[in-house]
Amino acid sequence: MSINVTDLAKPATVAPPSKPMEMPDSAVAAAASERLTVIEPGRAERNYWRDLWHYRGLFAILAWRDVSVRYKQTVIGVAWAVIRPFLTTVVFTIVFGQLARLPSEGEAPYPIMVFAGLMPWFLFAGVLGDASSSLLGNAHLISKVYFPRLVIPTAAAVLALVDFAINFVTLALIMGWYGFVPGWQVVFLPGFVLLAILVSLGPALWITSLSIKYRDFRFIVPFIIQLGLYVSPVGFASSVVPEEWRLLYSLNPMVGVIDGFRWCLLGGHSPLYWPGFLMSLGVVAFFLWFGVRYFRATERTFADMV
Repeated sequence: MSINVTDLAKPATVAPPSKPMEMPDSAVAAAASERLTVIEPGRAERNYWRDLWHYRGLFAILAWRDVSVRYKQTVIGVAWAVIRPFLTTVVFTIVFGQLARLPSEGEAPYPIMVFAGLMPWFLFAGVLGDASSSLLGNAHLISKVYFPRLVIPTAAAVLALVDFAINFVTLALIMGWYGFVPGWQVVFLPGFVLLAILVSLGPALWITSLSIKYRDFRFIVPFIIQLGLYVSPVGFASSVVPEEWRLLYSLNPMVGVIDGFRWCLLGGHSPLYWPGFLMSLGVVAFFLWFGVRYFRATERTFADMV
């Protein structure tokens, strides 16, 4: 084979560098918004609250499932959320208002005062009952996939909010029947709704964590709800408690919540007892901190025990 010497002397031809491929703007935006999952020791703990926000879609799905299951294939459906507080109001009005002749708040009719106290109580009882049993009711999810387990009990609280909205409409109708109009304080009602949820969420997180290990612990919740209905100022005004005992009575966090609801809905007819209200706020903060702390400390063992 012959080799041409002139060909060896020629410089080699180098192809010009190719122009880099440009991605469309939509592809760049999609790549930037895509969430990157990095698996390393301790990362889930550091990014727990960020993951909680990321799984907000799961929160909405679980909440909608609980609402649809509650009112699907029922005989009276939504009316059940009206019958319970209405009949309880009638009984408490007869027992405490007519037989015991306890005073109402100012000039407010006794049924309105009772119903204004039942609204936060049923909200508290609903969140506590549903959230306390939520982990056991979603055992199939906990044992299969990872997600912040705090999503489950908080999603269960939405069901109680739906019942609360129905009760609020019922209260508006009762006020219209008596010709009673709330004052400007009603604008603070959303804050007390949030406070009622926080009151119940702290103990609920603690109880639902214990129920994973001790299955009989969840039976305490109905007893707490039944007992608390009579030791809380639901069927009567908290002002009937003697002054020297009223601050101690406010260690029950629902005292401050119920008084706050009545202050919002009855206006000047039901003034707030500020020392007791601040006491209730402190108790709420403690139980919420303790519930979240205990839940987070035991969360990693849920999948093994459930």
